[in-house]
Amino acid sequence: MNHPLPREKLASKGVASLSDVELLAVLLGTGAANRPVTEIAAGLLEDFDGLRGLLKAGRNELERQPGLGPAKTGKLLAVMELSKRCLGEALNRGSPLESPRVTEQYLKTVLRDHPHEVFACLFLDTRHRVIAFEELFHGTIDGATVYPRVVAEKALQHGAAALIAAHNHPSGISEPSLADQAITRRLKEALALLDIRLLDHFVVGDGAPVSMAARGMV
Repeated sequence: MNHPLPREKLASKGVASLSDVELLAVLLGTGAANRPVTEIAAGLLEDFDGLRGLLKAGRNELERQPGLGPAKTGKLLAVMELSKRCLGEALNRGSPLESPRVTEQYLKTVLRDHPHEVFACLFLDTRHRVIAFEELFHGTIDGATVYPRVVAEKALQHGAAALIAAHNHPSGISEPSLADQAITRRLKEALALLDIRLLDHFVVGDGAPVSMAARGMV
């Protein structure tokens, strides 16, 4: 029995019916060198350990893959960038406090796959709308040094009334450490002197980001 091609399946059953391999095959479009596009797609997912690994791959890594040239690589990179921009656009359109899932997904997308610890902030206006997102400190696999004075200066530069802090744990474990709790207290105190509120501090790992505010740690 012949199975429908991914594009035919998409047309007849809808995009949600496609497997990861089939979705990727539709995106890539065509095969190469007597290699079917579904085989190329399956090979990519295997080599990069699934969609997550594929979506964080760089141009050089992708172009080294059999069956991927500049055109197909460009398509993949464009999809990755569009997904990030879509999340950022959704976040900027409304209050992150009214859309906690969007906020969490955005922070997870931009921070989770860094190989080293990164501390970042979402700067908010008086209505808690996003003014800017900035990565402020980059550290090692074990931690990043955070300077509350620098965060406060950035908040003043942006005219922020409040902010949400976030950092990743490269280990994948999103449980707040004692050091995380200590810097959160210092940061809250430094911002309070300027009448700027620290609304939350998220820790990003492999699972759902952990809200320290929800834990009573902010």
